[in-house]
Parts: sequence; structure tokens; C-alpha cells
Amino acid sequence: MSQHLPLLGHADLDAVFAYRPDGPVSVRAFLADVQALAALLPAGRHLLNVCQDRYRFTVGFAAGLISGKTSLQPSSQSAETLHQIRQDCPDVGCLCDGEFASQDLPRLDYPATLPAVDAAKITEIPLIPVDHVAARLFTSGSTGRPQPHDKHWGKLVANGRAEAERLGLLATRHSIVGTVPAQHSYGFESTVLLALHGNAPFWSGKPFYPQDIVAALDAVPAPRLLVSTPFHLSALIQSGLALPAIDQLLSATAPLSAKLAGEVEAACNAPLFEIYGSTESSQLASRRTTADPVWQLLDGVRLEQEEEITFALGGHVEGRVGLSDIIELLPDSRFLLHGRQADLVNIAGKRTSLAYLNHQIMAVDGVVDAAFFLPDDESADGITRLCAFVVAPTLNSRALLAALRPRVDAIFLPRPLVFVDALPRNTTGKLPRTELQALYAARVSHD
Repeated sequence: MSQHLPLLGHADLDAVFAYRPDGPVSVRAFLADVQALAALLPAGRHLLNVCQDRYRFTVGFAAGLISGKTSLQPSSQSAETLHQIRQDCPDVGCLCDGEFASQDLPRLDYPATLPAVDAAKITEIPLIPVDHVAARLFTSGSTGRPQPHDKHWGKLVANGRAEAERLGLLATRHSIVGTVPAQHSYGFESTVLLALHGNAPFWSGKPFYPQDIVAALDAVPAPRLLVSTPFHLSALIQSGLALPAIDQLLSATAPLSAKLAGEVEAACNAPLFEIYGSTESSQLASRRTTADPVWQLLDGVRLEQEEEITFALGGHVEGRVGLSDIIELLPDSRFLLHGRQADLVNIAGKRTSLAYLNHQIMAVDGVVDAAFFLPDDESADGITRLCAFVVAPTLNSRALLAALRPRVDAIFLPRPLVFVDALPRNTTGKLPRTELQALYAARVSHD
């Protein structure tokens, strides 16, 4: 007989579950919305949930759960991704809350008003089988075609609880403001799962620009937890806007430099923590970047190494997952991170990583954003030439290369160095390789 775990970890049905522009939503009212939406969902075992409003997304996710569905959550909603999903899951239906090119998929637009359900009659929290495939998350495609990864309900509950315990949320009621989409593994774990099983109600919106982040923080009560990315955090502190009190910050999706971490903590007068993980493995560890470069594994999670590959297992990890990063294991469930295997660059016998090169170029005064790129093609002499795309309005090539030369070996200096107005980052601040390849084709290879 299958074991079950509750949809939410709340003991009080009248506790606040989320904050919306028209006010707080109780656990009881949330469950009423879940029940009402479940009756409207398209048939089929798979639900493509592309709701941008975090509350509507979570209602859709929970409605799918109590209906026995699996939530499909691609971080990209391109036509190619939809075609892939339709091929893999022919019975898929789509839940939307705005304009979305859903092609010929069965579609439900989130109603402006849900059918009436008497919240006062809701007295219990639904139970979900622990072995139910609750969500199928997709990799970002930053290194190729997005790949699906199934997450079972029991593992997701353990995931949310492990993060909440690490961040100290179980003893408090932090209000979460997240800048990351709920479909993304980090946004899903650190906003949706923390609301369901971490005692932390979230703001329903997905603020992107600094002024929107400030408005969202103003809309929720203290203590506040800002769940964001290096890209958003950098823009926020550079904006110079007066910030509401922030009690804790969380960052993931891209490496966070100690310099930026220090600037954010100084501007917000609050500790900033990083989360390490991946779509494949789920979140694995955390650190306070300004205090220690060493990562501490979440409770129950273990790392093992075979030759040059590190594997994550235990706790909420689904199976035994090979990691794409170069990791140095330390005692007491701690480790150092030395970059991604796919980021390794070997030119004329000298080795470095794209992460290291990006860190060095971003440290140059005047550089707003930058990324090194290693193209697939080789030059006539058989040596692959590194390229770098840079946003630096106050610099020219000569000045930037002069500042970069003391930082990196001459063989890794970018040839060419391409100035652009903006990098093609997605909503989580990542740079998919396909986008960089397209930029390279448009600005470099044709020359």
C-alpha cells in the first residue's frame, strides 16, 4: 500500500499561504481554489503549467496533484520545446494565465473567477502518494536540448523541508519575494515548495525590474526573504533605489562573486546565501558566500566520487545523479566547487574554465555584463579561439584587454572581443548555449 504525505505542511488552515495584490490568502482559501480548478482541468495525465502568476501556478500544480496528474515545467516555452513535450506526452493539456502560443494543445485559461467552493467546509489537507511523479522538470538547455527529470512527491516534500530547515524558516514565517519563474527548478524549490512545506508564504508576482522588486517587497510583511539571481541582485543594487527591510537573501542559477555578495549584503544589511544544485539533482548544498567558499550539503544528501565524476545521492535526491561540476570533497559533508566539466578549456596544453574567465572579466571596472564563449569550430591552425561578448559602455577593446591581460594567461584572451548592448539572458539570468551560438553566428562567424 502506497504511503502518503500531505499537500501542505500547515497545522492551521487559517494561516497565510500567499500574498496577492488584493490581500493575503489563507491555507483554507487556497485549498478551495485548488478544488475548484481541479474540476476544470483538461483530461490526461500530464499538465503543462505555464502560469506566470506564482499563486495561480501553485494552484494549478496542487490541482494537478489531487487529480493524479504530473506537472510539466519547462524553463523554456519555445515552439521546439512544446513540440518535444507533445511527442513525449500526447495526452498533455495546458494551463495558462496570459497570452501563450499553446499551438493545438488542449488548453484551460485560468478563470478570472473560479467556481464557488465553500472554504468553510474544508477541514482537511489532501494526501498525495509519495511515489506519485508530481513534477517533470526540464534542464535549461544551456548546454543543449532540454532534458526531462521526474520528481516524486515524497522527494519534493523532503526537498522543501530540508531547505526550510537550512534557512531557519521553520521557526519563523518569512514572506518570500521571488524573481525566478516557478517553472524553473530553483524557483520551484525556493518559492513553491517553501510555501507548501516550509512555513513561508510567497508574493504571487514575478518581479523582474528593480522597481518591481522593491514594490513586491513593500507588499509583504517582514521578515522578508528575497529569492533571486546574481543578474537581478546586481541590477537591484545598481539602481540606487531605497530598499525595504530585507532579512535574508538567496541566490542561485549562476556563480555569485564574493565582490557582488559583499555589495548586496552591505546594501541590504542582510545575509546572502547561495544554493547549489541542478535540475537533475535538485538542490544539494548552501553557503554564505561572504563567510566561506566551502559548501555544506543539505541534511541527508551525500556525495561520492568515481574517477573524475561526482555523484549525488541520499535525502531528497532522485537516485544516484552524476554531476557536471568539478568538486573537491572535504570532511563533514562539505566540498569546494571548481567549475563545470563542460566549461573546461584546453588550449595548447593550458587549462582553465569558462567560469574562471567570466569571473575575471566581470571584475574589470566598467564591465556591466560579459560571457566567454567557446565555439565548436576550429580555426585554420587547428586551435579553437575563445570569444567574449561584453556589455561595457564606457570601455573600448584596447582598455578592456589591457585590464584583462594581468588577470588571465595571454592564450585565453578573447579573440575576438565583441561589444553588445545586452546579453541574451533568459528569465533566470542564464545564458543558454544556443543563444550564444546564435549571437556568435550573427556577429562573428560570418566575418
